[in-house]
Formats: sequence, C-alpha cells, structure tokens
Amino acid sequence: MQHRSEIRFLLNGRQVALSDVGADDTLLDFLRIDQRLTGSKEGCAEGDCGACTVMVGRLSAQGLHYETVNACIRFLATLDGCHVVTIEYLGGPNGRLSPVQQAMVEHHGSQCGFCTPGIVMSLYALWMAHAHPTVKQVETALQGNLCRCTGYAPIIRAAQAVTEYGTASAEHLAAEREAVAAKLTALKDGARVDVAKGDSRAILPANVDDLAAVLEAEPEATIVAGSTDVGLWVTKFLKRISPAVFIGHLDGLKEIAVTEDTVTLGAGVTYTEAQGVIAQHYPHLVDYWDRIAGWQVRNMGTIGGNIANGSPIGDTPPVLIALGASITLRKGDVQRVMPLEAFFIAYGKQDRAAGEFVESITIPRVSAGHHAAYKISKRREEDISSVAVGMNVTVENGIITQAVLTFGGMAATPKRAAAAEAALVGQPWSEASLLAAAAKLPEDFQPLSDMRATADYRMKVAQNLFRRFWLEQQGEDARLARA
Repeated sequence: MQHRSEIRFLLNGRQVALSDVGADDTLLDFLRIDQRLTGSKEGCAEGDCGACTVMVGRLSAQGLHYETVNACIRFLATLDGCHVVTIEYLGGPNGRLSPVQQAMVEHHGSQCGFCTPGIVMSLYALWMAHAHPTVKQVETALQGNLCRCTGYAPIIRAAQAVTEYGTASAEHLAAEREAVAAKLTALKDGARVDVAKGDSRAILPANVDDLAAVLEAEPEATIVAGSTDVGLWVTKFLKRISPAVFIGHLDGLKEIAVTEDTVTLGAGVTYTEAQGVIAQHYPHLVDYWDRIAGWQVRNMGTIGGNIANGSPIGDTPPVLIALGASITLRKGDVQRVMPLEAFFIAYGKQDRAAGEFVESITIPRVSAGHHAAYKISKRREEDISSVAVGMNVTVENGIITQAVLTFGGMAATPKRAAAAEAALVGQPWSEASLLAAAAKLPEDFQPLSDMRATADYRMKVAQNLFRRFWLEQQGEDARLARA
C-alpha cells in the first residue's frame, strides 16, 4: 500500500501541497488566516448561515462536478484531490465582476455585504447547472444562506437575470474545466494519506478495504464522512477528534445499486447524491428530503453518517425504519446485516463495535400502501427536527394489516410507536382508527422539553400528524382542512 504524507489540491488557479495538517484544521481558517482569502466569512461556525460558502470540484464517474459547501465545518484534510473555488476567483482580469456578481449589483441584492459572497457562491453554482433557474430552484439553492438583508425579492431577481450579463460557458471556470479535470486526475495516486500537525493526526484511506484495515489498527479513531455533525464538535465544543479517519472521498462508499426489490446506498452517499434515486423510488420523501438542512449541508452530509452518529433527532432514521431499511456493518473482512431499528440501543449508544463502520443501507422498494414522512421544525429548511415521522400502513380489503410508525425527537433514539401500531392493525382504514391510534402515543413516548420544543408540543404535534396523514391520503390539503 502506497502512503503519502501530504494533501494535494487545487486552490483557485494554483496547486497546493500541505504536510502540516491536523485533524481539526478547517478549510475556512486555512483560507482566511493562511491564504488571506477573506471574502469567505465566518458567521455561525456551524454550517447554518452560509457566509463561508465556497465551491468544491471533485471527480466522479460522471466527470468533474462542483458543489457548494460550508468552509467553516469542512476539514482541510478532506480537500485532497479537489478543486477549491472561492469568491476571489469568480471575477475576471482587471477586476471584472462575474455575471452573478454584476446581477447582484444591478438588482440591489446586497446590503451590508457580509453574507453576499456566500450568496454569490450559491447562485454561481446554481447558474452553472441551470442557466434560467425557476424561483423554486433559486430558493432551494439559498436554503443554506440565511442572511437576506435586502429581502428575498432582489436576490431572486438577480439570480434569474444572470444570463443578461454573460453565459456560463464563457466563464473561465468552464474554459479551464478539462485542464482542471486532468490535474485532479494526476493527483489521484491511489495512496493512503496520513498527515499530522503536532499530535493531531488525519488519515484518508486509499479505498474501503484500506478503511477496514485502518480502523482495525485505530479502533477508537473518529470516523468523519461529511463533517456536518463532527464539524460542530470542533467549532462549538472545541473537542479533539484525533486520530480522525476521513471517508467522504471513498468511491466504494458512494455506490448506489437498484434491484427489483431494493435500493442500496453506500454509507458515503450524500443527501444530494441520493436525491434522484429517492425521488424516483420513494416519491413521498421528495418534499421531506428537500427540508434536510440546506443545499451546502446536503452536498456534504451522508446517509451513513446521519445513521452512525445515533442522534435521536436525525432526519433519515425515522423514515428509513418505516420503510424497513437494514444496514450492513463491517469490521475487517467481516460483514453483518441488521434491521436499522435494531442499531439504536440507547441515547448515545449504537450496536457498533470499536473498529466497525456502517458500509451501506438497503431500503426495500415501496410496495402498495399508504406512506408519509413529516418533519416539524422551527424553520422550514436548514433546521433540526423537533419531531420527525415516517408512516407506512398496509391496507387489504379496507382493513389495516400492517402499520409501521417511527418517530424521531420523541425518545432517546429513533423509535417505533408499538402501542399506536397495535391499535391500528385489524382496524378499518379510517380517520377514526388513526385518531384512536394517536391517542395511544403517550403509552409509547414520554418526550423531553428542550430548546427546540416542549414535551407537550411534541406530543400534540405528533398526534395531530395522524389526522394530517389521513387527510393527505384522501387527497386533501391538510393545511386547508378545518380543525
């Protein structure tokens, strides 16, 4: 196995090689402090506000792809083999503004300017993919850019007017695309990367087999995929994560396989990468998926990471458990498969041994029945769940034969509502049956009060979702139904 003791990547128009890199060094600190690229701002330091947004280009089977990320929680070591593009690189020679920047000026989309660079980066990435974006596409692209001093309207107008000031194909990022892809290909040498700063060590395995070997040698290492959770351990709690094993670059964990009966996602598949297959095979999850964090976080965060961290308010476990998902864990060369619901044992405790990692998630294809997914949060997007629910009810000849109701935010782990499920099975498919099941929820859960919601609110909203489920399954708009 070839080893390398430096990370190598492209930063705007030049190549960078660094050997003095710690596990907890962030991209934003590197940009602002080491490189004096201060257009990327530090606002929330937790991936919420978007002021630090940059674009990262990486090679995949489909070629060179750019996506927006939060530099504040993106660890520097993960940039090996990537192209980092900051706001400073968008303009042309002699200080010419990019078309996105010019549109923001002309349509008065900037006020104080602190968050404007991050907004511009998000809109630039959108423009690269959609020359004439819809309002919905603009709003989705800006989910992770929370500051809008000027209000929404001027920014949306600017986003839709960009092509009046130029075309994406004429931009220097487009002109140099082949050259950048060639440089990134040359950087991919198949080596394990092992770098450190003092006693803070970062490891990038060469492939999945090498990951298994690394974790056997370092069973207590911190496994980091998208860093949308671990990043906050560092920026908010100043927690040491060394030695850290970074896995977001491993192609072997990004495979998506679809069979007649199942969809299997590698643990390293991001929310964005999964979005297409989710929309195709689980249409009831489309709106739910779009509410998971913001665009930047969906580009970084992984399905496997959301499961492996064991959070009781994780967005994906409730809906995946409701669908009957299972996970494959691996330790060395040994794999084991378990139902996803069995993985969560207690708060902060999962059925995962030291040195073992989540390798993939397998989800049964949706069968005939009634399916729904709900997320309740203070903000519609870019927020943590107060309550998350997955519902899967099978009806035969007007009688409920099976019910899987899974809740997040109601207990110490994502958990099925056993009493409510039992109350449904054998009953007619009706609103009365669902409301009777909702009345059983206090037997299943005793939720806590915290900064996101009170216990009473959680219980009330969870019960109300049963009626919403019934109304929506009848084709009614639950928002307009009479209370």
